[in-house]
Amino acid sequence: MEQIGYEVDPGTLDAVFSALADPTRRAILQRLTKGGATVGEIAKPFEISQPAISRHLRVLENAGLVERGADRQTRPARLTAQPMKDAVAWLEDFRAHWEGRLDQLDQLLPELQPKDIP
Repeated sequence: MEQIGYEVDPGTLDAVFSALADPTRRAILQRLTKGGATVGEIAKPFEISQPAISRHLRVLENAGLVERGADRQTRPARLTAQPMKDAVAWLEDFRAHWEGRLDQLDQLLPELQPKDIP
């Protein structure tokens, strides 16, 4: 099926939104806004195992939201901006659409109000 109106691959958007749907992954991304970190550093505030954190990081990495370092011992993770920018741009298109629709409704409502009610 041809995808109409997509400037970004819909599969990429699907992966980003799927990754963001999990609160642990969102918390990991929030932690990475402060800078790169190892799995052990990321796992500290969570009550889950390091392998579980690694699985979450793999989902974030597959969505393109996180890159892992080449150092085989620590493999620090860090944020990648472009997939998030693409998702925000996609959402902004809808925001602009609905703001326009709400503006139209604001203009229509006075016309629909009964004239004899103060």
